[in-house]
Amino acid sequence: MSEYTAADFKKGQPRWCPGCGDHFFLASLHKAMAEIGVAPWDTAVISGIGCSSRLPHYMATYGMNTIHGRAAAIATGAKVANPNLTVWQISGDGDGLAIGGNHFIHANRRNINLNMILLNNRIYGLTKGQYSPTSPRGFVSKSSPYGTVEDPFRPAELCFGARGHFFARAVATDAAGTVEILKAAQQHKGAAVCEILQNCVIFNNGTHDSVYTPTERKKNAIYLKHGEKMLFGENNEYGIVQEGFGVKAVKLGEDGYTEADVLVHDAKCEDNTLQLKLAEMEWPVALGVIRDVDAPTYDDCVSAQIEEVKAAKKYHNFAELLETNDIWEVK
Repeated sequence: MSEYTAADFKKGQPRWCPGCGDHFFLASLHKAMAEIGVAPWDTAVISGIGCSSRLPHYMATYGMNTIHGRAAAIATGAKVANPNLTVWQISGDGDGLAIGGNHFIHANRRNINLNMILLNNRIYGLTKGQYSPTSPRGFVSKSSPYGTVEDPFRPAELCFGARGHFFARAVATDAAGTVEILKAAQQHKGAAVCEILQNCVIFNNGTHDSVYTPTERKKNAIYLKHGEKMLFGENNEYGIVQEGFGVKAVKLGEDGYTEADVLVHDAKCEDNTLQLKLAEMEWPVALGVIRDVDAPTYDDCVSAQIEEVKAAKKYHNFAELLETNDIWEVK
């Protein structure tokens, strides 16, 4: 039983638009941190620039609101300098995948032990409604008045392509689902990416409406759990089955499909082929922990390398270094 409560991690009065998904996520993060049980003074929350990046101001932990797109770089430095620190990186889809895209892929490639939160509302909210790297093709915004002519990033695809070992997804309004993946991210040793689907009520309201309420999630989402059959629907009447090299959703009892045909979710499989197919499904939207595979972490490897090099040296501190060469005493 954790000795902390959500109140131990709260600070200040959040200043986001009423109804913003950031409010929902912040409450879930406070609750998850309390249940995880890592002390506030052993925790750092680091962000870039954007609406979501105000979040460290509302945490009773160490925190840093850094510069645009550089949250992963600062978080990496903090973790490598102090491996005992639990580091949460908070980015929006613009901050994390546009100017911060290079840092995002390399933090995953290096497998730095960070909890990387991507708050995805498919819009630039702070700068008043320009399209972002996750806005869909044809999206009309202030910076694309005739519709975008670009295809968006899919965060899971980007994470997996960078050899990421952990990817999970939740909806901001689903507190239980969000807390569950945040706790799983903390338990995972390495770069853990959590995509949070949320609406920007001012500039992109409704972008995730298909899964934003409990009723809609029952119809349009599937909660993946490692080792369990991939069933969904209001009465588990649907399932995910394999089709060639891909997957598809079917209704049990139709076209000869039974529960025996439904796939079992394997988040631990090192081959990410099936996990990526699940993450990219448009219906149902996959929620929960999609990939969770162990691998050596950058920070552990750096620490081990430093100790190995130190052990092989004749000197271990500056005073010893001075004494490794010829010494003259001047009287």
